Amino acid sequence: MTEFNTGYPSVRRIQSFVKVKGEVEIKLITNDVIIGRILWQDPHCLCVVDRSSTKEFMISRQAIAYVKA
Repeated sequence: MTEFNTGYPSVRRIQSFVKVKGEVEIKLITNDVIIGRILWQDPHCLCVVDRSSTKEFMISRQAIAYVKA
């Protein structure tokens, strides 16, 4: 099992988005863009609530091109 390393700056930055509950833009490697709030993260995925539909999505970290606040 992959260990969740909170020492990485990227993990800490995503966690700050979770705490602040602000909107972020997540662009996927498929060029899809999701705008919403990150609810939680684990070593493999992020859970995001889409602002337009209030649906929850689990996004694989490998599918993310970038996260913009």
